[in-house]
Amino acid sequence: MPFAAVSGVLALGLWVLGNFCYIRGMEQKAQRVYFLDYLRVIALFLVLVVHASETFYGDKILVANQDVRLWLGIWDGIARVSVPLFMVCSAYLLAPLREDQSWGEFFRRRAKRILPPMFIFFVLYSILPVLWGASTWPEAWRAITYIPLNFPHAAGHLWFMYPLIGLYLFIPFISPWLRVATERQERLFLILWALSTCLPYINRWVGEVWGQCWWNQYDMLYNFAGYPGYLIMAHYIKTHIHWDDAKRRAVGLACLLVGAVATILSFYLQIVPGTEQSVVDMEIGWCFCTINCVVYTFGAFLLFTTIHKPGKGYKLVYDISKVSYGMFLIHMFWMWLLAPVITPLMHISLAIPCIALATYIVSYLSCKLISLIPGSRWVIG
Repeated sequence: MPFAAVSGVLALGLWVLGNFCYIRGMEQKAQRVYFLDYLRVIALFLVLVVHASETFYGDKILVANQDVRLWLGIWDGIARVSVPLFMVCSAYLLAPLREDQSWGEFFRRRAKRILPPMFIFFVLYSILPVLWGASTWPEAWRAITYIPLNFPHAAGHLWFMYPLIGLYLFIPFISPWLRVATERQERLFLILWALSTCLPYINRWVGEVWGQCWWNQYDMLYNFAGYPGYLIMAHYIKTHIHWDDAKRRAVGLACLLVGAVATILSFYLQIVPGTEQSVVDMEIGWCFCTINCVVYTFGAFLLFTTIHKPGKGYKLVYDISKVSYGMFLIHMFWMWLLAPVITPLMHISLAIPCIALATYIVSYLSCKLISLIPGSRWVIG
């Protein structure tokens, strides 16, 4: 009996050890894409810079003086690469769909990851502003009943969720083509997409083109337009660009500088301090599917791809990356509190990055604490 017991324990131990070694081996084979963690951490900070910049917009007079014109243009312009980087990041990981993965499995995994936290924060952004007098209960109720159709007014930053969900819905449809498309075919798509991203400028300064008119918004390149272009860009970089790191850095830095400067100037050159101006008109170059943002994103993403291994501080980078979705969802609550405190203390050139950094830190600590609660993934992803 003792021999049988010992044999059983040894057998169990060997089985556990074997499974542990197998799992470790699988983990080592499934190499982590380190640069995407760094990308998420930086892109999220840039999202917060955009929102910190927007706290300096006036109600009627968009920009009060020359200082605001300059620093708003610089900081907000630099940060406009944030959303496209997140789009490229998602596409880089998920497209094309694995051949052994069903559409149902893909949709279920994506839905479980993003939808419960999204709807929880839709409700929170509808209700919590009532507590500090920024809304009323009737307004909160109207916001909640509107949730099936769109994001609440107080959660304007969550507009991003709809294009992201649209990208997820599109991935299974485009995946069969991506598996067989040649480099030349993908490049042709990207050229047509790049042309479509010039349309905001063409429409502004030339007028309706390529079949556009008041009864037809679907121009000739409509089917090549929008965020799916970033999906194809991600796949093209991943599959067809085989440059060494030196060339990636050279081309990436050149594209980044050209795109960033064009994005900054698109706002700065149009602004007249002290004058009422339309936000929609002034931010035309800051829309995420414009040619300058495309060039900017391509360059920035190329630079990130030269990161091949974790460096010092990667543990923190990885930790932030894991809760980045929750930080995105929660950060506006903290920014509403921090911006009025920080703004009077310093010049706008420092106030914008300091508001963003303070919000970033507090959002991370909040999500880190929430992550310790069982079932937290339903709240912060």
